[in-house]
Amino acid sequence: MSIFNAKEFRVFMYKRSGFVALTAVGAVLCTSGLTPSVSAAAGGPGDGRGSYAERNSLTADDIELINALNEKALDLGRSGETAREAQPSATESLGASAAADGRVTPPAEPLDRMPDAYRAYGDRATTGIGNYIRKWQQAYSHRDGHIRQMTEQQREQLSYGCVGVTWVNSGPYPTNKLAFASFDEDKHRDALATTGPRPGETRAEFEGRIAKQSFDEAKGFNRAREVASVMNKALENAHDESAYLTGLKAELIKKNDALAGEDSRSNFYSALRNTPSFKDRNGGNHDPSKMKAVIYSKHFWSGQDPRSSSEKRKYGDPEAFRPNQNTGLVDMSGDRNTSRSPAKPGESYVNFDYGWFGDQKEANPDNTIWTHANHYHSPEGGMGPMQVYESKFRSWSSGYTDFDRGTYIITFIPKSWNTAPAKVKQGWP
Repeated sequence: MSIFNAKEFRVFMYKRSGFVALTAVGAVLCTSGLTPSVSAAAGGPGDGRGSYAERNSLTADDIELINALNEKALDLGRSGETAREAQPSATESLGASAAADGRVTPPAEPLDRMPDAYRAYGDRATTGIGNYIRKWQQAYSHRDGHIRQMTEQQREQLSYGCVGVTWVNSGPYPTNKLAFASFDEDKHRDALATTGPRPGETRAEFEGRIAKQSFDEAKGFNRAREVASVMNKALENAHDESAYLTGLKAELIKKNDALAGEDSRSNFYSALRNTPSFKDRNGGNHDPSKMKAVIYSKHFWSGQDPRSSSEKRKYGDPEAFRPNQNTGLVDMSGDRNTSRSPAKPGESYVNFDYGWFGDQKEANPDNTIWTHANHYHSPEGGMGPMQVYESKFRSWSSGYTDFDRGTYIITFIPKSWNTAPAKVKQGWP
């Protein structure tokens, strides 16, 4: 079933044939869809819901453009520039921006206007970008206890789709370094020893499928939550970085956590100082007690090493992006935002997907809410208007065949921000 409603889908199909010729840069697209069956959610490459391109009648050229602008959004977020600042030749008009890449910054929403209820289906609730802005303003905009209107810069960030949802809620875009996952070595070893390739399945495809099935996203998520909780305890009364690190290490030693043994130069111990909002005088202002650890998620493909065989890039690298068995940390230095390579002519895949979690206190992972989106905002372009999703964990973690890795990543935001509240009501009000 398509992500679009009937009207949007007709507009999409009518305009898509001219989309490549009319866009100079491309489009940001992130995954979406209906909740799969349990067997589909557990499947590896070639199983489950199929690729995003197959589900939405996108051509290889469409996906190539989508992936290019996905990367552009990440670059903009990390540099702290807006799209308009990065394209000085463009005029200030939204029409010129739309002509450049089809993406349009949504208009401002009145601060006193309440959102409408989302459209709910199974484990997912859906709404338009304007309604999400209204909900964000009412529920997530508060800083120092005061409700705020989403700024033009924030609306422009949001307009990039799934990347934009995480970007607008995390502030200066995070760098994906503090990632956690769970991989069952025994399950992986036993499956390789006791099963074999399916009919027509290559050895490389089989090994990639078994590796994917050996990851447990719920356990990876729980590990990230566990670590974030320890970090938040260490942040509470620490007014300088040294006090925070001393407290953090003491808490980890008390819990006999393997992270206590990480090198002092590791991503784990340097994460706070590398967060832009920690150093900002309007954010943490170098005071750890003003910050809190929060979580978001990234889905991506494992076969990204350009030096590896073409088979690994097609079917995934069973050895890539496995977490450290003691700490759960994933080395993300090899993540180049590269999409899965086609195994057959005409195949094409989206390069990644982001979901925002924040600091929810719901104990059962299945009841947690993940905010993400379908694609960039282009109400008059080939893709159509952006839709925002609030998905239960089972729906979020199921993914597509575009991805065989799901990591859960810790970043920091100032406590005075309310973009990561303890409770999120799906489809509010």
